[in-house]
Amino acid sequence: MAKKAEAREIIRIVCTEDGKSYYTTTKNKRNTTDRLELMKYNPNLRKHTLHREKK
Repeated sequence: MAKKAEAREIIRIVCTEDGKSYYTTTKNKRNTTDRLELMKYNPNLRKHTLHREKK
């Protein structure tokens, strides 16, 4: 039997300030169609920075 298409996909959110630090998470691509933006901690800069979803 064929599986249904998965609603959740694994994404990578990358720091906008240095571009090196990233987190991986999942998001529901049916409910959240736009790119994800979160304030996350960057250990290299030792502060919270904006992280954006990158394809």
